[in-house]
Amino acid sequence: MVRLLLLYLSVGCSVAHGRTCMSAQFKKPGDYLLGGLFPFGMNAVNLSTRIEPNVVVCERLYATGLVWALGMKFAIDQINNSTSLLPGIKLGYEIYDSCLEPVVVIQPSLLFLTKEGSTGIDVLCNYTDYQTRVTAVIGPYVSDLALITAKLFSFFLIPQVSYGASSERLSSEEYYPSFFRTVPSDRNQSEGLVQLLDAFGWNWIAALGSENEYGREGLGSFSTLATAQGICVAYEALIPADLSLPQDQKKLEKIIRYINETQVNVIVLFSVDRPVQALLKQWIHHGLSQKVWVATEAWVMSDMVTSIPNIHTIGTVIGFTIKGGIVPGFQDYVTDLFASIQQESFCQASREHSHDADSAVLGLQCGHCNDISLQDISHLLEDQQIYAVYVAVYSMAHALHQALECTAQGCSKTPVKSWQLVDIMESLQFTLDNQTFTMDPFHSVNQGYDIMFWSWVKGRLQYVAVGEYQTSLSINTSQIRFHNMDNKKPVSTCFQRCEPGQIKRVKGFHLCCYDCIDCEENTYQSAKEALFCTACPEHQWAPVRSTQCYDRSERYLFWDEPLVIGLLIMMFLAIVLTCLSTGLFLKNLNTPLVQASGGTRSIFALLCLLVMCLSLCLHIGKPTAAKCMVHQPIYALCLCACFSTFFVKSLEILLLTEFKSGPQSPLLWLAQKGAWLVMAVICLMESMLCFWYMYSIPSLPRSNYKQLDSQVLIQCTIQSWFGFIVIHSYNGSLAFVCFLCTFMVQTPAKKYNIARGITFTMLSYFITWIAFTTTYSMVRPVQQPAAQIFGVLLCALGILASYYLPKCYILLFKPEWNTVAYFQSYAKEEPQEKDSR
Repeated sequence: MVRLLLLYLSVGCSVAHGRTCMSAQFKKPGDYLLGGLFPFGMNAVNLSTRIEPNVVVCERLYATGLVWALGMKFAIDQINNSTSLLPGIKLGYEIYDSCLEPVVVIQPSLLFLTKEGSTGIDVLCNYTDYQTRVTAVIGPYVSDLALITAKLFSFFLIPQVSYGASSERLSSEEYYPSFFRTVPSDRNQSEGLVQLLDAFGWNWIAALGSENEYGREGLGSFSTLATAQGICVAYEALIPADLSLPQDQKKLEKIIRYINETQVNVIVLFSVDRPVQALLKQWIHHGLSQKVWVATEAWVMSDMVTSIPNIHTIGTVIGFTIKGGIVPGFQDYVTDLFASIQQESFCQASREHSHDADSAVLGLQCGHCNDISLQDISHLLEDQQIYAVYVAVYSMAHALHQALECTAQGCSKTPVKSWQLVDIMESLQFTLDNQTFTMDPFHSVNQGYDIMFWSWVKGRLQYVAVGEYQTSLSINTSQIRFHNMDNKKPVSTCFQRCEPGQIKRVKGFHLCCYDCIDCEENTYQSAKEALFCTACPEHQWAPVRSTQCYDRSERYLFWDEPLVIGLLIMMFLAIVLTCLSTGLFLKNLNTPLVQASGGTRSIFALLCLLVMCLSLCLHIGKPTAAKCMVHQPIYALCLCACFSTFFVKSLEILLLTEFKSGPQSPLLWLAQKGAWLVMAVICLMESMLCFWYMYSIPSLPRSNYKQLDSQVLIQCTIQSWFGFIVIHSYNGSLAFVCFLCTFMVQTPAKKYNIARGITFTMLSYFITWIAFTTTYSMVRPVQQPAAQIFGVLLCALGILASYYLPKCYILLFKPEWNTVAYFQSYAKEEPQEKDSR
């Protein structure tokens, strides 16, 4: 509870004060200095364009590496505060950033080799009496860097204890005599991976490694052991390290494609976390099938991987983690440290220590660290890698304890050279937290591995220990829930007996291993032992796993299918309403309302709507050249004829309301004698466009074999969308003019308004076409004829509902409005209303 309170106080303090002096915490003087190489940063800037040997800058902070460095600082402070291990001796430390880059780690490594008290390296024949700046080095984390630094330090026989480098090459005492590590070598993990696969009976797998020392050596060791055990590796590849390069991105895509083609169910990933992150992101992006992923300790518990969106969809993850534990007191220590680095007195003392340790040699370390808060790293304080750092520091402290012949009273004051510690480290055995640690003949501390399973509970990831491995495997399979629906163990074996309609596909380079592949749709197995599926002719099809092809059936809109029946009912409704409206208008042809609405012109418009609805039958049934050629022109002409009546009426309303003071002869001519002439001209122009469309770029029936698996889709194909747009844009232009002429016209309240009817009719037309265009572009080609029918019916019903049905309502239920007196009073009030505007 106290620790939690301190954590909250520290977080609050960080927020209040902003920047801290965390960067000054990585240097401290002492009787014996330990050098530290930790990845504070990631992504070195412009390495490829570097033309001068200047300082390399890392682009962003790697918070996990910072926490590991604090683990070293904590261990040294704990040792200095103890009176049992090194009484009277103070350990100092200088911790530098490796940035996970070889070019970066060399500079602090050279500094560690400088002569004590200087910044130069003496060139001598004998370095027995040469005292380097540091007594030992902790780190670096990855094998690529350790292989570089180990050669330098091994020449001077400076003990180097890595907390993460596991390459088998580093076990060579001939080349790296002073290299030690507190993690097992990759060979131990490879042996465990092989035993895990063998325990589940998986002998058909893919194996991937990262394109660095860890991945190359680990993958090579694993493949050798797996092959010796009778496990077939279907596909093996290295994941590129720098995915910012286009060629590396293409390589990753190729790897994913090949894995998917091999159809293995188990994939071993011997890689560090960044390449795994890139691979799994692409895997999820492509929506590939779930697999069993066998993970190594480098990524199985990495936040970089587990934080990938939708990571739970990749399948089952089982992996190895190095046995470790929670460093006792570390969380309290970090909490206190973050509280202290907000205090100016503490920061001043830290800066003085840094100055005493010659901080100007490499400049400020971890400048990004000054902006980090406890809240940013609190979730990393239980990282098991911290324990490996903790053990590494204590191993050096115990080696010094023996070299200085320390007792409870104190330690010898005789200086100890670095090379004198190597012999002690080779046979070192010590106890820490009631656990015994021993250096094996390969200079490794092998505590074994825990086998972890990713368990997803209500969308949250939990790591479940399901077994362990040191020299033999022990696993509880009942705790593992596989991604299969029935929770059964996935099968990943070399071969099985193929059924008819299946072909053998050799997996990897092992001829004995093959999959039985179903012949895909529209392919068939032409012979019993055929190695390839044969494609069917275009006019035929075949189902999955077929041994022959079948003739395709034709597909178009049939009269008896449910969708067409529904459209026919809708068409019948539109025809009935049109006929009833026509009959009612004929009966009341000489009444003021019908005359004001256009008289015989309205009858003509309704008849055009009727023909337009009936023409929709051309879309149903098997398309022919004649049907395809005429159904678009018929629709366009009928709609144009209907709109021509609205156009004449709209112009009449415009002259009546906006040009009262002008001469009345054009109005009288347009309303009486010239209306039919204007309509004829409008229809003639549309007829010419339709004639051009029919004979120059007509719609023709086409057989589409790609849309449907077992049928041939016969549909009318529009050869020129330009022509299609032209003939329909003409009607759209008419509608737009009608809308402009009527939408601003006002009438007294509760009075009949012909202009408003035209306005809403044009609006319904525009809305229908917008909806139709959107729907038509989204539906499958097989549904497009039905979409056209539906769009035309909506247009017809919209015209009826907006313009004609309201008039039918007045004729039937409001006869008192259908009088000369009513329309004369409306005509008198309308100018007053316009003046009030």
